[in-house]
Amino acid sequence: MKLTHTDNGGKASMVDVGGKESTVRTASARAVVRMNSQTLEKIKQNDAKKGDVLACARIAGIQGGKKTSELIPLCHNIPVDKIGIDFCFDGDDTLIITSFAKCEYKTGIEMEALTAAAVAALTVYDMCKSVDRGMVITEIRLLSKSGGKSGDYSRDD
Repeated sequence: MKLTHTDNGGKASMVDVGGKESTVRTASARAVVRMNSQTLEKIKQNDAKKGDVLACARIAGIQGGKKTSELIPLCHNIPVDKIGIDFCFDGDDTLIITSFAKCEYKTGIEMEALTAAAVAALTVYDMCKSVDRGMVITEIRLLSKSGGKSGDYSRDD
């Protein structure tokens, strides 16, 4: 299988999407932040020293998704129609961040969804590090994608 972001000589190369048709594309991704239970309780009670952790992480995730092409060298700058960030708590020590991204363009939006989830998780860490430097960001992964030539994908686990 040939990687799409390398030329025939193996050098990094941006994919030419000029001849492709625009289609509606969506993607969803997840990041998990594990922390001590006191930290998660501060987040739930909106009692963090820096302010509303989830509101700030939501805005940061949206902004991060919109800036993906500035962060990932070979990503195309695509017209993002929607980025959403949702949170849920799992037990007394885990925050699950889920992102959703949508566009109508010639190439996919998976990287924007992944970046949005990752930046939201990093923001949670930044806002809570004064009380819990042991937080762990893990399981950043694509959950699903739709649209485009390669079709739909949905993670089974």
